[in-house]
Amino acid sequence: MTRVVVIGDVGGCARHLADAVGGLTADEDTVVVQVGDLVDRGPDSSGVLAFVAERLATAPARWIQLIGNHESQYLGGDVFWPEPLAESDAALLRGWWLRDQLRVAAALRTAGGEEFLLTHAALTVGAWQHLGAPVTAGTAADLLNTRPEELLWHDRGPLWAEAGPDVYESWLHAAEPPPFSQLHGHSSIVDFRHRAWLCGERIRQRTTVDWAARHTFTRIGGSRFVGVDPKHGRAGAPRWAPLVFEDAILIG
Repeated sequence: MTRVVVIGDVGGCARHLADAVGGLTADEDTVVVQVGDLVDRGPDSSGVLAFVAERLATAPARWIQLIGNHESQYLGGDVFWPEPLAESDAALLRGWWLRDQLRVAAALRTAGGEEFLLTHAALTVGAWQHLGAPVTAGTAADLLNTRPEELLWHDRGPLWAEAGPDVYESWLHAAEPPPFSQLHGHSSIVDFRHRAWLCGERIRQRTTVDWAARHTFTRIGGSRFVGVDPKHGRAGAPRWAPLVFEDAILIG
């Protein structure tokens, strides 16, 4: 069994990333999964990339790095952010992508048997069906890691879908319940700073919020959708935390 630490969007906030990881990676039974959007918006994207590069070089089995839509700009996706990375940083991302050190998805099973698919933005019903409607999180992760081009860069694909209107609403209206739970960054159904809701009542009724850690938990059918984007903004969130799964198993 493994302790899995999930870190939400970092957005160029190098100090916040270093503080969050702290001594967590000193334990050889701990694996970190970062859900993408390492760069842009915050003050030190280069510092974030250097921090992750060190871990991928020294302990690659214990740091799983997922791609976010901000990284996708340098890997074949549309360019949208007005402040481009330095060429050396963009080259670093391209190298990770070529060496399969930058993944689309991961999957885990908790000690209680719950399976989670981890992606940057989560799978809508349509994206799940496009993959062939996989019944396990591990299979879904394996399929996504083949990098299906027509899905990867789609505006409602696993890098771009918005949590409330795209992902959660699609599953609320689906003919069948979600086959596994999902964990994502990218967007949130709440405004953490103002403690306000950014979703409809049907989603709100199914959701609990950890305002201090900046996590949301939404139950649809027998599965959960967990959001971990702390919404750092340009200065970084004053308080937040990774999501920790004790005694989990990585299955994809």
